[in-house]
Amino acid sequence: MSAKVAFVCSVVRPEEKLLITALQEKHCELTVLDDRKLVFDLLNMDEWRKHDVVVERCVSQSRAKYVLKMAELAGGPCVNPSVTVERCGDKLVTSQLLAGAGVPIPGVKLAFTPESALEAMEQFGFPCVIKPVVGSWGRMVARINDKDAAEAVLEARDVLGGYEQHIYYIQELIKKPGRDIRAFVIEGETIAAIYRHSEHWITNTARGGTASNCPVTPAMREICAQTSHAMGGGVIAVDLLEDPDRGLLVNEVNHTMEFRNSIATTGVNIPELVANHIIRQAGGSA
Repeated sequence: MSAKVAFVCSVVRPEEKLLITALQEKHCELTVLDDRKLVFDLLNMDEWRKHDVVVERCVSQSRAKYVLKMAELAGGPCVNPSVTVERCGDKLVTSQLLAGAGVPIPGVKLAFTPESALEAMEQFGFPCVIKPVVGSWGRMVARINDKDAAEAVLEARDVLGGYEQHIYYIQELIKKPGRDIRAFVIEGETIAAIYRHSEHWITNTARGGTASNCPVTPAMREICAQTSHAMGGGVIAVDLLEDPDRGLLVNEVNHTMEFRNSIATTGVNIPELVANHIIRQAGGSA
């Protein structure tokens, strides 16, 4: 019996096309839903109970969270569960949970005013990093090289930012070797990993970084399994930094991972493995 899959997305990007194709090849009964057109009736979720599993691929994190909350109200499984989106979607929540679970992370300080944020930066010493608690693709992430730069960035955030910009997430700058690592993880199993290289200190491929295959080591498998457990499982991308003294550190975790450029790089059919996970969640065999 084929799995009935509700596939919710904002736009059909290359990743969504690859996942849809993989699910179709496995003969799933697929319903693609545009999140911009959805209307939920909290007292009548019968339409959602027709699906065996709901897959979320929204561009908007807030839409993703609420779509999953509504879908879970209907009682069925979701990929990813809303708890994973909530835990991965806020960098402070991610760091707090990882620190509580004993997962190695860079030093992080939290402050609520420009004055206390400046004090936190001075405690780390310059350079250090300031990030928005919510965001992706390396946007609004700044390397703070000295006190003058700190005062300028903090003033801009204080005057122009919304409430989230007034939550000052300050991170230790790790002296990484011109690269970081992105590991692709399904329910605690690391299926593939890439190095992301760049001459810029931000190595995201969305910001011009280039990818090469990264061998999956036992240490990587262990730290990614711990991270997956802390985040609530599901399909995630774990961004790792290589510290010369401490080894691997978890930098960030992404709950709607992009992988189109990593399939040929790693030789791993990532969309097929994700599709297998979706079918298992639906109660089928893959």
